[in-house]
Amino acid sequence: MTTRPEGEGRDGEKWKERGVMLRVFVYVFATHLFAGFVWILFSVGQHAQK
Repeated sequence: MTTRPEGEGRDGEKWKERGVMLRVFVYVFATHLFAGFVWILFSVGQHAQK
């Protein structure tokens, strides 16, 4: 009879899935935040007096 280490099995897979979803959310949020910052820089640069 073999025993599984803690954190593996169905519950472990759920935590891994949640971790992946959280990571995807953070990456998408950070990418949009960065893109918004770049967009603001271009907008400010366009309206700067030359």
